[in-house]
Amino acid sequence: MLARIPGPATIAGLFLTLLLSGCVTTGPGGADIDLDKARKTHIQLGLRYLQSGGESREMARHHFLEALKLGKKDPEAHHGLALLYQADGETGVAEDHFRKALRYGDDFSMARVNYGVFLYQQERFKEARDQFKVASEDLHYNRRSFALANLGRAELRLGNSEDAEQAFKRSLALNPDLPVALLELAELKFAAADYSQSKRYLDRYGEKNRQNPQSLWLGIRIEKVFGNRDKERSYALALKNLFPYSAETLKYQQMTAENEQQ
Repeated sequence: MLARIPGPATIAGLFLTLLLSGCVTTGPGGADIDLDKARKTHIQLGLRYLQSGGESREMARHHFLEALKLGKKDPEAHHGLALLYQADGETGVAEDHFRKALRYGDDFSMARVNYGVFLYQQERFKEARDQFKVASEDLHYNRRSFALANLGRAELRLGNSEDAEQAFKRSLALNPDLPVALLELAELKFAAADYSQSKRYLDRYGEKNRQNPQSLWLGIRIEKVFGNRDKERSYALALKNLFPYSAETLKYQQMTAENEQQ
């Protein structure tokens, strides 16, 4: 799967230590104010408001801008604004802040992955691939498996099946149950006519994940190859009942119609 905005409970654990330290000023009444702590607090609040969505976005914007007043080169504040403007559909402004986040924190892998997702969504697959590749090589990044899975998806869109397979396998080495890697490998093996291996990956996916249109449609095709009519019908029934308007259901109906004409 591609990178998502972290929830409030996980925000603190995702921050990188890219900020200046020990900056203290004197506030009203002679009290010391830790400017670095204040900046971090603004960023945490901004991310929480951003996660809430809706009208909370304006509060998120306020806190990110306040953080930049305390440090105009703060990569986390620029990253927060990038996510905010991306959600607002302001792609040009979002990209500017993504670039600043990486300019001021070139080892900020979370920002790099989210920038890659931004580029992928704009179908700028080569640029996205390059961002995911750099992030995937950061051995200290605690979500490296997701960077590798995103790298695999970008390689697929560029037509590099072998590179995609290697990225997905490396992703599973770090996170054996990662759904997107299992499902994409199942698809790759099916396309290569390695049906037994395709079924193994799909079965692993199904053990811990809910079926989706892609997995059900692949299941139909695999069981059809093996001649398991009962399992094929089971997948088909689930696809039609759970996802009646999906593209995969339309593909199944077209396949059924073609078989009836033969």
